[in-house]
Amino acid sequence: MIIAGLVFAALAAAVHVYIFVLESIAWEGAAARRTFGQTDQTVRITKPLAFNQGFYNLFLAIAIVLGIVFIAAGSLAVGATLVFTGAGSMVAAGLVLLLSDRSKARAALIQLTPPLLGVVLLAVGLAI
Repeated sequence: MIIAGLVFAALAAAVHVYIFVLESIAWEGAAARRTFGQTDQTVRITKPLAFNQGFYNLFLAIAIVLGIVFIAAGSLAVGATLVFTGAGSMVAAGLVLLLSDRSKARAALIQLTPPLLGVVLLAVGLAI
């Protein structure tokens, strides 16, 4: 169960690195516009906000990756804490998105499902 939890957490980290790239590096590109439904005007206005938000996503992904590295190195408590913190924050952010704007349910579920599965499977694996 621990390995399955880490796989889902790693998938969540990969999704959030991709979101970082879209928001902080490629915000004015076609993929980001399509993904986030932005127009030329909104891209210009929201670029500073997206840039900052992208880094939040990157930092959460880094926490998970570091947690996986610590677990692989034998520091289970430190690693699990980092994975739970990063993935739990992703789940919380996905819930905020879902509850604040029902039209973004698909995006919220993409954002919160892999880390939620990671947290649950890791917790079960640690408990047994």
